[in-house]
Amino acid sequence: MTDGTRGTLGPVGIWTSAFDGQPAPRVREAAAEIEELGYGAIWFGEAFGRDSVGQAWLLLSATRRLTVAAGIANIAFRDPIATAGAARTLGEAFPGRYVLGLGGHRVDDTVHRLDGYPVPARGKAVTTMRGYLDSMDAVPAHGPDPDPAPRRVLAALGPKMLELAAERTWGAHPYFVPVRHTAQARELMGPDAFLGVEQAVVLDTDLTRARETATAHVAAYVSMAPHQEASVRRLGFGDDEIVGGPSRRLVDAIVAYGDLEAARRRVREHLDAGADHVCLQVLTAEPGLLPVPEWRELAPVMREFV
Repeated sequence: MTDGTRGTLGPVGIWTSAFDGQPAPRVREAAAEIEELGYGAIWFGEAFGRDSVGQAWLLLSATRRLTVAAGIANIAFRDPIATAGAARTLGEAFPGRYVLGLGGHRVDDTVHRLDGYPVPARGKAVTTMRGYLDSMDAVPAHGPDPDPAPRRVLAALGPKMLELAAERTWGAHPYFVPVRHTAQARELMGPDAFLGVEQAVVLDTDLTRARETATAHVAAYVSMAPHQEASVRRLGFGDDEIVGGPSRRLVDAIVAYGDLEAARRRVREHLDAGADHVCLQVLTAEPGLLPVPEWRELAPVMREFV
C-alpha cells in the first residue's frame, strides 16, 4: 500500500549486517557518513548481534534525515505486542524515518538452528505472518499516536507472501533475488506497493577473485537457508545449478561483481523491472568489517538514480 512517502527512501540505499560487530561509536560514525554520501536508507538484518529495535534507535539517533529500515526484524525473536510498541515508539521519536521489515529465519514446522541455537517453530510462513500482523494491529495504544504511522514491509519471496505484503503492508523487501524476481514481484503486487530489493555487489576488477567472493555468498545461502533455495528453484534453477555448489549462472544472477559499472548496471535493471528502491550489500573477503571504502566508491555512481 502506498502512502505518498515511498520516495523518502530514494532509489538507492545500503544494506549491511556488519554493524553488529562494531562498537556503538563506530556505528554512529558510519551511519552519519552513509547519510552524507547521499544514500537514502540504511537497511540491517537481525540475528544474534544487536536487537533490531536497539540497532534502529542507534542508527536513527546518529542521522538526521535518511530512512532506517529493519531488513528484517525476526518475528521469531519477539512477541507482536513488543514489536507493535517498539514500532510506535520509533515512529513517534523519528517521524517518517523508520521502516519495520518483518520476516523470520524459517517459521515452518521444524526447529531451525541459528549458530546452534534452536529457534522454535511457529507454523507455516504465510499463515504465521498473517497472524502476527493481526496481533500487532490489535495491540491497544496507550501512548502518543505517531504521525505518520510507521511503515511496514515483509521479507517476501514467494507469490503468497508477496500478495500478503501488498494486501496488508506498505510492500515487500525481497532479499537474495535476481532481476527476474523483481519483475515478477512487481507484476504480482501491482503498481502501488513498495518494492525495495536487496542486491549483493562485489567491487573487485580481478574477476576471478570477485567471482570467488560472490560464489561463497551464494553457496552459503542456498545450503543453509531452505527458503532461499526454494526461491531460486521457483525461478528456474535446478539441481545441477544448486547441489554441490552454485552454478556460474546462479551466481551471476544473484551478485553483481566486477567494477562500478557492473553495480550501476544491475541497479538500473532492478529499477527498470519495477523496483522502487535497491539496497546494496557490499561483499568483501572480510565480511565482519564495514565496507566504507566501497560505500564511498559507489556513492557518486549511484547519484545517477537520484
